[in-house]
Amino acid sequence: MKKNLKNKVLLIIAVLVVFTYGIIGVPSGVSGKALMEALSNRIHLGLDLRGGAHLILQVVVSEAVASETDNTVARVQQDLKTAKLTFSQAYKPDPTKPQVIRLEGTTQPNASVVRSLLDTKYSNEYDVNGGGADNTWTLTMKPLVQKALEEKTVQQAIDTIRDRVDSLGVSEPLIQEYNLGANQILVELPGISDLDRVKSIIQSTARLEIHAVVGGPYQDETAALASVGGVVPPDEMLVHGSGALATGSDADSVYVLQRVSVVAGSDFRSADPGTDQNGLRNVRFTLTNEAGDKFYEYTSVNVGKSMAVVMGGRVREVANIKSAIRDSGEIEGSFTPDEVTILSKMLRTGALPASLNYLEDRTVGASLGADSIRQGVTAAIVGVLVVMAFMLFYYRGSGINADLALFLNLVILLGFMGFSKATLTLPGIAGVILTIGMGVDSNVLIFERIREEVRAGKAPSAAVDQGFAHAWVTIVDTHVTTIVSAAILFLFGSGPVKGFAVTLTFGLAANLFTAVYVSRVIFEAHLNKLKPGETVSI
Repeated sequence: MKKNLKNKVLLIIAVLVVFTYGIIGVPSGVSGKALMEALSNRIHLGLDLRGGAHLILQVVVSEAVASETDNTVARVQQDLKTAKLTFSQAYKPDPTKPQVIRLEGTTQPNASVVRSLLDTKYSNEYDVNGGGADNTWTLTMKPLVQKALEEKTVQQAIDTIRDRVDSLGVSEPLIQEYNLGANQILVELPGISDLDRVKSIIQSTARLEIHAVVGGPYQDETAALASVGGVVPPDEMLVHGSGALATGSDADSVYVLQRVSVVAGSDFRSADPGTDQNGLRNVRFTLTNEAGDKFYEYTSVNVGKSMAVVMGGRVREVANIKSAIRDSGEIEGSFTPDEVTILSKMLRTGALPASLNYLEDRTVGASLGADSIRQGVTAAIVGVLVVMAFMLFYYRGSGINADLALFLNLVILLGFMGFSKATLTLPGIAGVILTIGMGVDSNVLIFERIREEVRAGKAPSAAVDQGFAHAWVTIVDTHVTTIVSAAILFLFGSGPVKGFAVTLTFGLAANLFTAVYVSRVIFEAHLNKLKPGETVSI
């Protein structure tokens, strides 16, 4: 009995048209150049094919922990003063353990009041201990809080770097957590060959803060230490500064600064490059409302004193407070055009919560990428042609069926990538080739089963039905287990490994449709044309 295949054929044609659109979209013309341009707009090449910059960065999360506990020290001091409770000092006793805060000099009669204040305001984030005969208290950041802060720091660093890279016009960047190391970030910038410029972009995202100047500039650390009696107080720190953005000379100087910043990078709402009345370049900034109130409170009582702009752990500029500043002001200095542009971009997009260390940096040249594309595509084409020839030779007329399904499989795979804007990498091409092999494997399972049914003396239609029915379970089993493996690679892999997982998963999903559905429709169309007594060419 002949089957009506009209709806099934229309579905296959619709799928072919839709995924062809996914590959090339609507090209501007029918020339080869127009088609290639349309293809490149839909399917993006990864770093190993297009060339570009590759970096692995380590986020110094301890700096974020230290910054958070610095703020807590300031809050503890303010809370005790507000409550009119006596204390001698609040500080962090060990620089290697930034999560620990010590409070000294409280009085024994007020011990219960201090305990109540610390428990009420800080026990959610810190373990509070002490209050004995020595009137000393210790606040230790809880491990879960510290871990959450470190994870947040890495994510903030990723978001900030992405904003900076996007604002500088780098297309198709890959910026994500690098799962092969703790607190590491993978940065891939396709099409960028100037590694020094890439480093300049990344380095410009150093953390920016404004600190009160206690003293300086001093010629060296010895002179700076002498100014504070030989020992730096817990709430102060020594910071070096040099270059055009600091003292106006190339000589290295040392400043004594208050440890807790007055304003940090995340407090800036906007910043734009400009010039002052003398024509010198500056950066005009606007603070958030909360930061503006805090900055006004500080500057209104410190007119005539100095404050330092610290970027990347170095003093970049020292300015005198001429009048109280609330939510807007200017950073003046001997800026070059590039420096004033980078600084304003940095303030607009937010500062990094911690500094970065380079663990790996390299570039992939465009010529190497072109060689990879040529060799990868050549390998894929040769593999497809050899497989098609084998299927035609071994399965005769049914080999045409397998070849048509294989071709549609590739169209669906590339269409998937076009619609999802997935990035094609060299391992991704390997995933395409592996998909071809899996597609052939599915057809071999079906065809061999049909052969067995034909040898058993069954009619062609019954042999085809039984062949697909019995092979279906095996095909689904092999594909599902492979897709699960690819999903694990995608979740825990990075860069090119993810590219391999993506193409393999898309290809396997497409293969389930082509090997089981499309191939069967082709068989049924062929069976409709068979004359009584004819057998399937397999």
